[in-house]
Amino acid sequence: MNYVEPIRDLDTLENMCRYLKASNERNYVLFLMGIYTGLRISDILKLKIRDVKGKHEIRLRETKTGKHKSIPINSVLKKALEEYFTGKDPDDYIVKSRVGYNKPISREMAYKILDGLGRSFGIETLGTHTMRKTFGYHYYKKTKDVALLQTIFNHSSPSITLRYIGIVQDDINKAYKDFRFF
Repeated sequence: MNYVEPIRDLDTLENMCRYLKASNERNYVLFLMGIYTGLRISDILKLKIRDVKGKHEIRLRETKTGKHKSIPINSVLKKALEEYFTGKDPDDYIVKSRVGYNKPISREMAYKILDGLGRSFGIETLGTHTMRKTFGYHYYKKTKDVALLQTIFNHSSPSITLRYIGIVQDDINKAYKDFRFF
């Protein structure tokens, strides 16, 4: 698995969502979970329908850090989840594998899904962390609140967060150049 980037272009992001929604509902929900929550793939894959259905937030213990986390579910994700959950067993994994009995897909399968999605759109730097980085990148672009994003991601410094989400030197230079008090 190579270094991955966030999806910076909103039109591309929207087209990817449309493509997934039309072609594979499970993969669409996987993608939405990633870009709207910023969760790591390991945390998305362990969620069952009962953990989310009818709730206003996702509560979990992060696999990597062991920390408890509560994430409000926004309206776009909530609607997609409600549609996806219709007729499904609450004990099923949200991102259920087609192989075996009620197992989530593997991290490797999630990577293959996202890598394939990227290649369909001419992007070779897509992987499981792309979803988390995309959330962070667009959150930062809309709010410029690196401190809160650093907290959301449990990073130790703002510079780690900015590097993680792919804010490149050009963006930093532009921010300084355009900054004015008066």
